[in-house]
Amino acid sequence: MIVRTLRSLIAAVAALLIAAAPAAAARILFVGNSFTFGAGSAVRFFHPELVHDLNREGQGGVPALFKMFAEQAGLDWDVSLETASGQDLAFHLANKRAELSGIWDVVVLQDYSTLDRAKPGDPSAHIRDAGRMVALFKAANPGAKIYLETTWPRADLTYPAGSHWHGKPIRAMLDDLARANALALLANREISGTAPVGEAWLHAMDQSVADANPYDGVAFGKIDLWTWDHYHASAYGYYLSALVIFGRVTGTDPRTLGEHERAAEELGFSGLTTVALQRIAAEALNGRSETGTRPTAGKASTEKPRIAG
Repeated sequence: MIVRTLRSLIAAVAALLIAAAPAAAARILFVGNSFTFGAGSAVRFFHPELVHDLNREGQGGVPALFKMFAEQAGLDWDVSLETASGQDLAFHLANKRAELSGIWDVVVLQDYSTLDRAKPGDPSAHIRDAGRMVALFKAANPGAKIYLETTWPRADLTYPAGSHWHGKPIRAMLDDLARANALALLANREISGTAPVGEAWLHAMDQSVADANPYDGVAFGKIDLWTWDHYHASAYGYYLSALVIFGRVTGTDPRTLGEHERAAEELGFSGLTTVALQRIAAEALNGRSETGTRPTAGKASTEKPRIAG
């Protein structure tokens, strides 16, 4: 009788300990280049202690913003990044397999900004390499969710004379990037979806939150989502990117972070701007916009384009 009672007590205590043990944090890996680590802004070295930089370069970037959002939302995420400036997915596959190895619950893939360096806008390599990435991560964890980031259009490849998308509206480059991701999803059915970052940028321009053409000056009352080189993002642009990825991956409405969201306050945003960017991210994720207007191409510039990231 005493033995049976002791066994029952031990089993009950064990069950309580199992129930009380915290669940393991979900593991997310960001793979990309300077668009992920936040080049050209204060976001690059933003709270690197929050994340694991697998290349040991001390960068926080968009992944650190994601982690801070998650903490405020009460979500437990273990966040890592593997990034290399100016590189595409093929580079990571060829040179960073050791860093990419592991069992990841979620992977966010950000390819080269023009898809193909030699043939801007050509989706062929992107589709192929997205498939190879899927195979790599699914082999380690068949349940892994893999998302493709649709990056933003580059002003430096739209407005200056001689640039690839010159003479077209700012959304033309985005249309090419979004089409490439749509084709990648058709070719690789195990991809979980896309993070519509570029679409959120265009929403912000459509709704007069952001300026569509930094080459003719930034209009009063609007923000510039690009940084000084007109192709990397500003802190505003990376913040919007992180909001979209956070919403897509976690299913959390970015608007719940609120006016006093910590990262925005540390970066010096006004409450009005913070709320506007959260709303824009939510609308992009929901696939709708409050206006039907489209930004125009604006004035061209003679400044030479740079293709570096």
